[in-house]
Amino acid sequence: MAVGIEKRRQVLIVDDERIITDTLVTIFSQHGYETKGVYSAEQALALLEDWHPDLVVIDVLLPAMNGIDLAIRMKSQWPECRVSLFSGQAATTDLLELAMKRGHTFDVLAKPVHPTELLDMAERLLGESRISISTKIEVAL
Repeated sequence: MAVGIEKRRQVLIVDDERIITDTLVTIFSQHGYETKGVYSAEQALALLEDWHPDLVVIDVLLPAMNGIDLAIRMKSQWPECRVSLFSGQAATTDLLELAMKRGHTFDVLAKPVHPTELLDMAERLLGESRISISTKIEVAL
């Protein structure tokens, strides 16, 4: 008898506001995702050297490197990874328009984001339903 366990989908949260990062990590973890959180673009890039999530949720306004530049870099280095941006600042419109002029479009959610909206976004980007997110066990006789 062979038993296989499907890998849980992995999500990385990147936001310099620790309470937001930690809250989103908890929400995704409670819904069956393997989730990690970091507080800067630089921490995200360091983590991504060894860990390749299926989805990264990034705040647009980060210190040093902004979330859009991080998303563009991620898409070029890890094209299979899905990326979603979120922001509570009106100033991000200019950054998004500049990225669009350079040929980059992103899924963007406005803060505050309801947990259901985040989970729906993850399902849409990963192409799965919430029922299939939890670990599946396959038994072959």
